[in-house]
Amino acid sequence: MAQPRAAISPGSGAGDLVDGACLLAATANVIMQLGRPEVGYGVLESNVGRAQVMRHPLRRWRSTVTYLAAAVMGTAGDREACRRVVNRSHAQVRSATHGPVSYSAFDPQLQLWVAACLYRGMSDMHALLRGLADDQAAEAIYRAASRFGTTLQMPADRWPADRAAFDRYWDTALATIRIDPPVRAYLHQLIMLRYLPRPLSAVLGPPNRFLTTGFLPPPFREQMQLPWTERDQRQFESVMHMIATLNRLLPAPARRFPFNACLLGLRARIRRDRACSALTTAQPGRVAARPGFGTARPARRGLEPAKQTAAATGHRMPPGRRDQR
Repeated sequence: MAQPRAAISPGSGAGDLVDGACLLAATANVIMQLGRPEVGYGVLESNVGRAQVMRHPLRRWRSTVTYLAAAVMGTAGDREACRRVVNRSHAQVRSATHGPVSYSAFDPQLQLWVAACLYRGMSDMHALLRGLADDQAAEAIYRAASRFGTTLQMPADRWPADRAAFDRYWDTALATIRIDPPVRAYLHQLIMLRYLPRPLSAVLGPPNRFLTTGFLPPPFREQMQLPWTERDQRQFESVMHMIATLNRLLPAPARRFPFNACLLGLRARIRRDRACSALTTAQPGRVAARPGFGTARPARRGLEPAKQTAAATGHRMPPGRRDQR
């Protein structure tokens, strides 16, 4: 399908590259990332409960969208806040001694792979929604995408120097993809939205399977054993043409939702944590905030330290420790 050329104005920021409609390809991009066995088994075997989409889909969705928004649209401070949270989760993701593959979430090569998949997804969606990017737009997308890796723990010099170098890396990396049956079974659950309540997954699962299969590059489609015909491709292109038309009619803030909303939420949590940290420093009797995004809970006045702990935890004081009135 022939596509028009798309350009961005000289004064455009990275936020102009963001479309909420990109999330339609979210499942496809997850499949691409998990196409590396080390990433696939790392997700499948992870014991970080808060990050498991099957157990906490909304929390996982919000954290992922926030990370993407901070990487592309955020400030250095926004990205540093995200990096701290990701570091705590990734510190727990390591392979077992006798696992099927060896992996660590801190491996910069795996982080480069994840960032590369996100870049390819962002670039492909930009083409579908706005037309083929001209050189200026393509370069802006590539520069912004480098932060997908550095907002994790990837050193900046690991990102290929230019788009030609990236193409060479991508062609080589595709030879390493392998989706084993356990990972494939997990991904099929994601495709059919099994983490949603049954009525929703029954209704939305089949359309998501169709779109996900359409977004996947052929090598990943083959690894997932997902059939795809020329008729499917024509239907997919028709659907995407309609979505792109509707997307262009939206005002910019609506087009960027929910990325802009999640970024505002991140900044609100950063301000709240700073305020709590300042309050704790100024008044040592206050209870410090937990690591990460959270609020400090003030100590209750007039209570001794042991009673402050009891009041905070909800435990009663032993009889011998109560005040003698």
